[in-house]
Amino acid sequence: MSGTSLDGLDIAYCYFEKKNDLWSFSIEKAEAIDYTEQNKEQLKNAVHLEASKLLTFHNEYGIWLGKQTHDFITKHNFEVDFIASHGHTVFHQPEIGLTYQIGSGQHIANTCNQKVICDFRTNDVAHGGQGAPLVPIGDQMLFSEYDFCLNLGGISNISFDHNGKRIAYDISPANMLLNFICATIDLEYDKGGKLAEKGNLNKELLTQLNALEYYNLPYPKSLGYEWFVDQVVPIIQNTKDTAQNLLHTSVYHIAVIIANDIKKTEKKGSNLLIAGGGAKNDFLIQILKKELGSFTNVVIPHKDIIDYKEAMIFAFMGVLRDRNEINCLKSVTGAKKDSSSGVVYQPR
Repeated sequence: MSGTSLDGLDIAYCYFEKKNDLWSFSIEKAEAIDYTEQNKEQLKNAVHLEASKLLTFHNEYGIWLGKQTHDFITKHNFEVDFIASHGHTVFHQPEIGLTYQIGSGQHIANTCNQKVICDFRTNDVAHGGQGAPLVPIGDQMLFSEYDFCLNLGGISNISFDHNGKRIAYDISPANMLLNFICATIDLEYDKGGKLAEKGNLNKELLTQLNALEYYNLPYPKSLGYEWFVDQVVPIIQNTKDTAQNLLHTSVYHIAVIIANDIKKTEKKGSNLLIAGGGAKNDFLIQILKKELGSFTNVVIPHKDIIDYKEAMIFAFMGVLRDRNEINCLKSVTGAKKDSSSGVVYQPR
């Protein structure tokens, strides 16, 4: 799994078991491989590449993913059924029928000499869906004891049951926004939100961010990097303030938008599971708890769930695809039908 926050590649070796129609899982071993500055620049700028260069990079990145995975498997002497790969999203514009994750499945398969299941989003978009978020199938089947599952990655997204159906959508930018501000002061990220905590609220900036049109759209809906660059980056760049204050205000923005959406569900007394890198941002969690008040109980899980829940659920999506079972829910994405999505590649 490689996410929009561009922090690195997550690899998780997972075990799944089904008993009495209930699935259980364990993350046996996992590690994160940090991206080099060159990796980050390549991935960040891939959206601007001409077609032939993008396709070449798609293949090269697939070989790189395959090598990292091969080394991980070899180091731990694992037996593997298949590799489930999310890849890295370059384009996500479902309104025009486009979503594109680089990291060629055939190149991963050939490099690892393993079966690969990847490209989980395209089929849903072909059925008229958003192709995102996809993690809710895992939330529903593996974390059913929680009323809400919130992921704080590059983008924040949420998943919950509503009138007997799973609902999910992207709420707002999260680490993508905070890391963008950090980069202006040559900082990779704001560890624990310590820098943001020292800042002051810029009310004008908060008003502008909270007024973004996307927040008024009905779900299903999803966000991509292109939206962030087009809608959010200009607001930040046109605001003359310190990085501390920009971070402080952005944390409040993220927390307010998330809390408002959760409160609209009227599920008072519920519990909320938070995963993703943002769960380690103590200041963000503090402000989110403040904005939620007594509405819901916030649960921060074990570190492995925080760090690798998304990678693990894409592994689970691979399991469902391997069994030809539904792994994309139309109630989540707005597609015409539920589907079993993912393309299978055999090493050749």
